Amino acid sequence: MPDPVISIKGLRKSYGETEAVRGIDLEVNRGEVFAFLGPNGAGKTTTVEILEGYRKRSGGEVTVLGQDPGRAGREWRERIGIVLQSGRLDPYLTVRESLDLYAGYFRASRPTEEVISLVGLESKAGERTGRLSGGQQRRLDVGMALVGDPELLFLDEPTTGFDPSARRQAWDVIAGLRDLGKTVFLTTHYMDEAQRLADRVTIIAAGQIVARGTPADLGRREEGETTIRYRADGREVALQTTTPTQTLQELTAAALARGEELAGLEVTRPSLEDVYLELTAASEADG
Repeated sequence: MPDPVISIKGLRKSYGETEAVRGIDLEVNRGEVFAFLGPNGAGKTTTVEILEGYRKRSGGEVTVLGQDPGRAGREWRERIGIVLQSGRLDPYLTVRESLDLYAGYFRASRPTEEVISLVGLESKAGERTGRLSGGQQRRLDVGMALVGDPELLFLDEPTTGFDPSARRQAWDVIAGLRDLGKTVFLTTHYMDEAQRLADRVTIIAAGQIVARGTPADLGRREEGETTIRYRADGREVALQTTTPTQTLQELTAAALARGEELAGLEVTRPSLEDVYLELTAASEADG
């Protein structure tokens, strides 16, 4: 099997007597979108900054693209791209000028026009960045991270503050990074974002990993209780069951026999957000 793009074993980080990260292990595979979730203060940002080489660890082993980020040099740094939660673009430069300027920092950059096309800003290439919408500025942020043609991208809360339309547009750009063969390390507070984009998800709470898996099976969602809701005789009915097919068959058969409709029939499984809230609340309570 190929070496993982990111490998963490027993990572620890302390600030005085406070242990922010408490011996975590994780791996990120090449070409996947990996979502790293956790509430504020969980150790998420500290972990990411260690992976990016901007913060020293207190203990454990960390390799990113085969090197220790705490010791890696310029050649390694050119292989990663970082999209911060809020970028600082010169409002008077155009989209094209911004990308051209940033491309000059790299020895082997991606062509500017190609990057503009990848992030869907062809019609805004000559527009000053200060006149872009929030969604368009975020596309440019991703373009700035892509212009050095990195192998690995860190996306920190890439759609915070976006309206629904801008978020969906950003999702399309992020999904396209996988098609380019990039590995994406995504931090987000939006569970629907992780569910839509991520191949795998890991949740950290109180400095420890509390769950990991695909968005579909995280926290054993497949085995969780399904909720069936409907209205009958003017009242709201909610049932929870681990055998939804059988329960539905019995309910609908009985309703048909009575000549009734199950108005507003709705079948839902535990969402990723339900699992996230349950896991993080339990972990923080134990802490």
